[in-house]
Amino acid sequence: MKSKPDDRSDNVEKIQKNIDHTIQNIEAAKEMIAKTDNEKMKKELIEKNEKRREALHGIKEEIKDEAMDKRNGYH
Repeated sequence: MKSKPDDRSDNVEKIQKNIDHTIQNIEAAKEMIAKTDNEKMKKELIEKNEKRREALHGIKEEIKDEAMDKRNGYH
């Protein structure tokens, strides 16, 4: 049985969706932080947003690499 060839044609779009979703989560968490008086929840949301920002850095590097590979025909 042959394995399917790797189809990377929509990777840039998928990664961009992940970036958009992560940014939406950051914004939603900021709103929750502003609305809540629960200090424990605020702390947890701030920590999650820090992790999201770190992840965004890596995702943005990944999308640059994928975009370059796409331009170069994935060779």
